[in-house]
Amino acid sequence: MTYLGTKRRVFISHHQSDNIEVNKFIDDFSNIHKVFTPYVLGANSNYEMIDSSNPAYVMSQIRQKYLQDSTVTIVLIGSCTHSRRYIDWEIKSSLRQSETELPNGLIGILLPSMGSSGHLPDRLKANWNKENKDSFARYYKYPTSAEQLGRWIDDAYNARTTRAEYISNTQDMMKYNGKCKVCKETH
Repeated sequence: MTYLGTKRRVFISHHQSDNIEVNKFIDDFSNIHKVFTPYVLGANSNYEMIDSSNPAYVMSQIRQKYLQDSTVTIVLIGSCTHSRRYIDWEIKSSLRQSETELPNGLIGILLPSMGSSGHLPDRLKANWNKENKDSFARYYKYPTSAEQLGRWIDDAYNARTTRAEYISNTQDMMKYNGKCKVCKETH
């Protein structure tokens, strides 16, 4: 069944090692149920990577090529997503706002392999709390239906104007990948 709500443009942030689950998420909710139009780097049929260690350049490319006219960013959370600098940079770029530019709404979603909990990237964690009070981002277990995911995306879309004052985006950017709290390695 095709989703009947508003189809938003969504940037999908993820760790490359989770590509099988990421591709399934995109196929199920974008291609089959038509909940969103995906913008994605390094998954599905887009295997392009930004080959640079210069954070300013990478962020400009993320904004220009992938975030461009997206309105919501979904961070798909696998076991080591929290330790990746590109995830941090994508979230930072998503939260950027100016007088002429709204931030992207921000959602964290656990991939099915994570069960009921996972480690959030620090920048996502700084924008969320369990009570969903006085916070910009939201964090969920994997959606059980297209309608549920559609409601989450609509909430994040609306947060761009209704909860933007709660954005916390002043943390230093990750310079290097961190140590994964699950596998205890730096990737």
